[in-house]
Amino acid sequence: MPKRGKKYTESQKKLSTGSPNAVDEAVKMALESSYVKFDETVDVAVRLGVDPRHADQMVRGSVILPNGTGKEVKILVFAKGEKEKEALDAGADFVGNDDLVEKIKEGWFGFDKAVATPDMMGTVGKIGKLLGPRGLMPNAKTGTVTFEVAKAVSELKAGKIDFRVEKAGIVHAPMGKVSFGVEKIIQNIAAFLETIMRLKPASSKGTYLRGISLSTTMGPGIKIDTANLKDLAK
Repeated sequence: MPKRGKKYTESQKKLSTGSPNAVDEAVKMALESSYVKFDETVDVAVRLGVDPRHADQMVRGSVILPNGTGKEVKILVFAKGEKEKEALDAGADFVGNDDLVEKIKEGWFGFDKAVATPDMMGTVGKIGKLLGPRGLMPNAKTGTVTFEVAKAVSELKAGKIDFRVEKAGIVHAPMGKVSFGVEKIIQNIAAFLETIMRLKPASSKGTYLRGISLSTTMGPGIKIDTANLKDLAK
């Protein structure tokens, strides 16, 4: 077991990390437990009653957090012709086609999200092995392969996040920054859980929301009582 620092240990002693807490109390504790000098990210981890090994139980999607993530997102768009101008007007940071593909082949990854028009996917597919492992490959299921590039760029800039259940049945996602305060974090969690509930696979039996915890970048995990999570999502 890794040895924890003094500040982490002191922070954990102040919290009720063993038993579940109401959402508002959990968020409040997480924010108050922050002991570092930088503005930490608040992360949520949701354990679902699904088996991702089965294709019909894969939970994957995207959601626009009402208060964003607090992170400046650099967006790259693979497009040609008029769609290049559309992407630039919408606020994309990098726009191009073959030139960007070659740049990425040379090892450049100075962006956080990638969008591509459908007619560019044949070209983008050539660097799929480079983009895929980094979570940067445009995907139609998350709305990043589209001719509506302005909409896609605007949504990503506004705080749209993608998520996907891991092998252990857990979904991780950022809910904002400590500086957001309790209310904004709760609003983001509500929007996220509403989407998670909507994506419940028909083949998932038993309890769907099995557990949820909240933590800051450097802080301990705080369990949230799942009893009122459905009401929160509503």
